[in-house]
Amino acid sequence: MRYLLLLSVFVVATCGLVYELVAGTLASYLLGDTVTQFSTVIGTYLFSMGIGSWLSRYVKRNLISLFIRVEILIGLVGGFSGAALFLVFGWAGAFRLILYGLVSITGILVGLEIPLLMRVMEGEFEFKDLISRVFTFDYIGALAASLLFPLLLVPHLGLIRTSLMFGMMNVAVALIAIEVFKEVLPARNFLRTAVVFALAALIAGFVASERIQKISESAMYPGTIIHATSSPYQRVIMTRQKDDFRLYLNGHLQFSSRDEYRYHESLIHPVMSAVTGAKKILVLGGGDGMAVREILRYPAVESITLVDLDPAVTKLFATRDDFRTLNGDAFHSPKVKIVNEDAFQWIRNYPKDFDAIVIDLPDPSNYSLGKLYTQKFYSDLYPLLSPEGFGVVQSTSPLVAPNSFWCVDKTLQSAGFHTFPYHCYVPSFGEWGFIIFGKKPFHPSDKFVEGLKYLDQSTFTQMCQFPPDMAKREVETNRLDNQALVHYFESEWSKYEEF
Repeated sequence: MRYLLLLSVFVVATCGLVYELVAGTLASYLLGDTVTQFSTVIGTYLFSMGIGSWLSRYVKRNLISLFIRVEILIGLVGGFSGAALFLVFGWAGAFRLILYGLVSITGILVGLEIPLLMRVMEGEFEFKDLISRVFTFDYIGALAASLLFPLLLVPHLGLIRTSLMFGMMNVAVALIAIEVFKEVLPARNFLRTAVVFALAALIAGFVASERIQKISESAMYPGTIIHATSSPYQRVIMTRQKDDFRLYLNGHLQFSSRDEYRYHESLIHPVMSAVTGAKKILVLGGGDGMAVREILRYPAVESITLVDLDPAVTKLFATRDDFRTLNGDAFHSPKVKIVNEDAFQWIRNYPKDFDAIVIDLPDPSNYSLGKLYTQKFYSDLYPLLSPEGFGVVQSTSPLVAPNSFWCVDKTLQSAGFHTFPYHCYVPSFGEWGFIIFGKKPFHPSDKFVEGLKYLDQSTFTQMCQFPPDMAKREVETNRLDNQALVHYFESEWSKYEEF
């Protein structure tokens, strides 16, 4: 019996941490700013556990029965938390209230279970052995959850099915406790019935998880979802509305096929046209292949190295026919090499000079992305650019987020680059900004390649003019130790999203 009880400690510890990770991950997916969301979720969860532990002192009798009831409740509340939060985000405005409400309830229940279980086990071990064994299995369970969650559970099960599966494990602990203590347990038939209904509900939710996910995401995104997957790094959603394809990463729009040509032509051709005979090109980000599509317009290009963290995105745009049409089958060109690594680490170990560098990364909405816009990152990038070459970085909106835009500009300069800012209007995004950088001053070419839909010389001349509401600002340099850009970005975009 004692080994079953210790196994129960391991299981409940693993389940408790998984619910915490599901809530934190889902909050960061849907609300952005990973550090803030995880910090507040973890803080709320641990505080609630403390409340639960404190409340356990008032339990005087029926310890086993109460422990079983707590396990059933945790299984249901924690198990359905992922599905509930996805549905609430799509249909209700009080997402944060419900998020922290669920985290608090789960935390209080989890805070109750270990003290109750320890009191149940008092007769099985001496006090010193009880404390050491319970906390040993508790910490081992936490380690198991922290390793399994990013490596196995999220990529293969997704958040909804992960929480439901561990809900079943909590209920299974309740069932084990019923059988172990059936001789001394009052109302055991009632508890068995409750376990059966709880397991049935969780299994039904697990089977219907894909349907739940589709319902919630259909309310969140316009059009029909034609592809949805969870990678270890992000939630990848592709939608279609008539002839408009849209890519969303963690809920943030990456492109609309109706006007993406404006963005990608503006990103690529000012730089490529200014570097005569560019042969070796580096693209950081751009996993949809559309920046590569534009680069391949230049016959002199011999090699394009694309570094994108998430293989789920690059594989999608390399294999699915309708997406290959969008990028002109760019990833099947023999000139293109795809590297699925973290750009922050990759550039530090790559000594070659590139004639042009394109940085097409997501906006700096959290610290993990903000590091790719820091002085350190640009300083490490500096040796990779040839003396005559130029690079370009997408730099968010100079209209909505002027401090963010000019922070990128100042940070590039702090790394030793000359900079040349410009902007364009993309209907699905609004006014968008770019910054060209190089080891020498940039002078625009007087000619672009033929066949472009949007960009020409007169258009680019206008793009280089900044009206007063987008004029240069005095801002901080974005460094690893201050992440000033993330703070600028969050502050500016949060005000805009209120309207």
